Amino acid sequence: MPSSLSFTMASCAQWEHGWFTAYRHMAAERPDLMLHLGDYYYEHSAGGYPVGSGVVRWHPMGEIRDLASYRQRMAIYKTDPDLQAAHAAAPWAVIWDDHEVDNNWAGDTPEILQAHFLRRRRDAFRAYYENMPLRASSAPTGYDMQLYRRLQWGQLATFHLLDTRQYRSDQANADLVKIVGREAEDPRRTITGKAQEDWLLQGFASSSARWDFITQQVPFVQRDHNGGLYVWGDMDSWDGYTASRGRVIDGWVGAGVRNPVVLTGDVHESFAAHILSDFADPTSEAVGVELITTSITSGGDGSDSSASNLRDNPHIEFNNNLRGYVSVQVTPTSSTARFKAVDHVSVVDRPAAERARFVISDGDRRLHKVHDTPLGV
Repeated sequence: MPSSLSFTMASCAQWEHGWFTAYRHMAAERPDLMLHLGDYYYEHSAGGYPVGSGVVRWHPMGEIRDLASYRQRMAIYKTDPDLQAAHAAAPWAVIWDDHEVDNNWAGDTPEILQAHFLRRRRDAFRAYYENMPLRASSAPTGYDMQLYRRLQWGQLATFHLLDTRQYRSDQANADLVKIVGREAEDPRRTITGKAQEDWLLQGFASSSARWDFITQQVPFVQRDHNGGLYVWGDMDSWDGYTASRGRVIDGWVGAGVRNPVVLTGDVHESFAAHILSDFADPTSEAVGVELITTSITSGGDGSDSSASNLRDNPHIEFNNNLRGYVSVQVTPTSSTARFKAVDHVSVVDRPAAERARFVISDGDRRLHKVHDTPLGV
């Protein structure tokens, strides 16, 4: 039983949207482990991903679609000195999301119909494997690559690293109508695929770790964007795969997992939230927590404000629309999450400040807010 473990969480680093300053602040912490939860780089053409705060730096390429261009895009990103510092500071555990291949891809289905998508996916997988710290067991085979795996930190923590892209059903409602309705709730739909889901549930059943970190890509808790008669959610997140979410929750509850914590990226915002046994009943039991890290740069500067409707999502305890990362300190008795924010990514060398801090006590399955302070106060 190690006495402690420190790790940082990062996601969504779009080259053109800003400086990778947050990576340098992560490196300065010298954590035991760095987690990257996807969108390590982006496939878009130069200027193809508009941002309100303006393009900060350009890459000289169109949209990447073949092995040579995926390799070149990766090489451009790896010239960044702050990213280099982060890789040098600690071991990394990485998973992809969508932009390492194609925006919102799902299994063998691209976002927009295109010829030879599986060939494109194969080339993207190969470039990713060549350039990221991965086990030999993740070496691509044809059009496939097994990314999901487990990391054990003694008896203190288990990281279940998931792949919610390669095996998922296509997004409900053609990813257009955002109502969490019949199609999103169809029990035949999956975000993990059956084999990976079975592997995850077996991992819960056999876990003896003090903390189980479900390390994955897209928001797990329900996020109602409308507050009307119907839940208006994101079909690319677990809201579009509610049966999958229910089976995973039932799996860790049934197995008696001591401290389940979901770690997430993707949405360019920070969140701290309770995972409820029934999201339709805000008074239902909290059965776990979710920590969502904002982007490194994607979306540009953002603002020191809440971007989501917290009134209609009372299980969400914190939300912020700045860029940065999450730093977590784990001990046998508690896990402490610090949400770090950079006020501007359009300006080089800005400081990072702690925007909020939450503690999860062993066996509690709830968040306890230490503080939530506007940046600069």
